[in-house]
Amino acid sequence: MIIDYHVHITPPELIDNWRKIAQKEDYFKLLSESPVNKFATAEDIVKELDRSGVDKAVVFGFGFKDMGLCRYVNDYVMRSIKKYPDKLIGYMVVSPNSKDMEKEMDRCLDGGLRGIGELFPHGQDFDISNPKEVGDLANLSMERNLPVIIHTNEPVGHYYAGKTDTTPVEACEFAANFQELNIIFAHWGGGLLFYEMMPEIKKQNKNVYYDTAATPYLYHKNIYKVAREIGVLDRILFATDYPLIPMNQYIEDVETSGLNREEQSKVLGENAKKLLGKKAMLAGSEG
Repeated sequence: MIIDYHVHITPPELIDNWRKIAQKEDYFKLLSESPVNKFATAEDIVKELDRSGVDKAVVFGFGFKDMGLCRYVNDYVMRSIKKYPDKLIGYMVVSPNSKDMEKEMDRCLDGGLRGIGELFPHGQDFDISNPKEVGDLANLSMERNLPVIIHTNEPVGHYYAGKTDTTPVEACEFAANFQELNIIFAHWGGGLLFYEMMPEIKKQNKNVYYDTAATPYLYHKNIYKVAREIGVLDRILFATDYPLIPMNQYIEDVETSGLNREEQSKVLGENAKKLLGKKAMLAGSEG
């Protein structure tokens, strides 16, 4: 089974009116105006899954500062997983600064969503390295067994829309402060995985996963072999950041990365199945 753990889903009405939303949400404006930006509805995603031979996708809306907009895209995700229960697994977005965060978590959990993310610390104006700012997010998530996907960036290299100051330094602090939380750092954790060659960081990050979103823009495909040598291959999640790049391009990279068949299977889906658990894998049909 192949599971894409990082897919952005957008309601058709938001696609039609994105410029109006962008006037109020600076980070959404930045990403939406990027020349590489694309939007995808549930139908677009299901077509891409079939075209690329991917079995399931973890889908989520955009992480807005405005909790009302978070609720709006969460509603669409909940409708979508009910429409395509065999294809889509839903995550929720929340605004960590909102007093309604816990209420929205429980509403979405009741609606069949099984995790949180992708959250944007810079775009949503919160600091993951400050436990006072993210304590509620982390503790409420742990109480509900909800993994959290956090957007992270490498601190070196070329600039691109969405490259922020949420680097391995901040990610490492977050992981240190909440070691029992299942954390998924997007985009290889901005390179945090490389520091797992340090024994104390590997021990600390036992519940940290790294997704492969945007890999072709950032790293050579040899990074998969590097992850194996570091000893973190069991915590690498296949993720495409679709609709940014077609899913089959990532599959080809994994298949030609130098990993053996068993190792490829872990990255492409087995690791995701273990993290999602049986309940999440059946969430759509239960909803």
